[in-house]
Amino acid sequence: MKKALIGVVAAAVVAIGATVYLNTGTAAAPASTFVLLDGSKKTTEDLKGKVTLVNFWATSCTTCVAEMPHIVETHDKYKARGYDTLAVAMSYDPPSYVVNFAQTRKLPFSVAIDNTGAAARAWGDVQLTPTTFIVNKRGEIVKRYVGQPDFAELHQLIERLLAQG
Repeated sequence: MKKALIGVVAAAVVAIGATVYLNTGTAAAPASTFVLLDGSKKTTEDLKGKVTLVNFWATSCTTCVAEMPHIVETHDKYKARGYDTLAVAMSYDPPSYVVNFAQTRKLPFSVAIDNTGAAARAWGDVQLTPTTFIVNKRGEIVKRYVGQPDFAELHQLIERLLAQG
């Protein structure tokens, strides 16, 4: 009887530990509304069901501009498998610069302008660019990168998240 009780307690501890481990580092993406360049809106709720990269950036940020071709390649590589990208220009970025950048580089994903800074504040008071979040299919942030991500590592994470139900 005592051995059985110890076994049940040990199993419970392992189960709790696994749950804590698997859920560590995930938090629901903050409720936000993004105004896209075409005037339409996308909300955090719209991200659910896909693995989404949310990138806070600025046209004046050299690292942001340098990483954008990699973000485009990543988007193109995974979009058919339930992956999406949302580029959010910072409030200080002149809208005409953002529109010009998106058009001349033919960005294949949604681009928003955070005119009021509300989205950046909601997503952890983002001030440094680039800051990139990976959101899983349940709408939870699973990774935050400040600066350019290691794209090989990022692709491995995206693969794992796309494979999850």
